[in-house]
Amino acid sequence: MSKNTYPLKLPNSIKKAAQRLAKEDGVSLNQWISVAVAQKVGVAETAAEFLGKRAAGAKPEDLKAFLSSVPDVPPVPGDELP
Repeated sequence: MSKNTYPLKLPNSIKKAAQRLAKEDGVSLNQWISVAVAQKVGVAETAAEFLGKRAAGAKPEDLKAFLSSVPDVPPVPGDELP
């Protein structure tokens, strides 16, 4: 596995929280951040794949049928368009 470096600037509060969590996990801050980024990448890629598969067979008429089932009522107070 090749490794690259990336200078990362974090707000102090985030860095302190990450340092605390890394210490609790018994790993270095670098390792903890690497795992956190890997988890986020996995979640984003899994979501994109899932949504891509769900949307693959979608047709405009499917959306029209879905929207036609929405009742024609005024919006809940606070949800009005400007």
